[in-house]
Amino acid sequence: MLELYLTFMKIGAVMFGGGYSMLPLLVRELVDNKKWCTEEEVLDYFSLAQCTPGVIAINSATFVGYKRGKVLGGIVASLGVVTVPLIVITIIAAVLQNLMSYPLVQHIFAGVRVAVAALMTVTIVRLIKKAAKDWVSWAIVIVSFLLLTVVGLDSVWLVLLAAAFGILFGRWKKA
Repeated sequence: MLELYLTFMKIGAVMFGGGYSMLPLLVRELVDNKKWCTEEEVLDYFSLAQCTPGVIAINSATFVGYKRGKVLGGIVASLGVVTVPLIVITIIAAVLQNLMSYPLVQHIFAGVRVAVAALMTVTIVRLIKKAAKDWVSWAIVIVSFLLLTVVGLDSVWLVLLAAAFGILFGRWKKA
């Protein structure tokens, strides 16, 4: 349980940019370093975390923690992922009003945002290569991208549509 807590505390400590920024960290820590999950499992947990109420980071930690140690594992991983951000947010909130007026601080945050976007892009490409194994999967990737970027479809509806399409295609394939 201590290793689970410390792993998620490490993930939470470098989780700038919100829940989506933790995807590369989850893959590196849970798949590459710890070998606790496969890339497919991380993608499943992350997808499920997006569809459930709550913060993606905590939901993802809860699912992975539950896999490792049932209810106690879910609690421990969730506490781990929020420990450092809670401390940092508390400290920043005390001085944020004064700091944000400085151009240097604004530039720092602008740079961090770009770096987080690059990390997310690399991880997303890696996961798409793993998940899209046939023409149907690639079609879902392309249509999903277009629905998100061009149409502006909410991600919850996108996940539900993709799930429905997966069910329909699976039944059609069996027939």
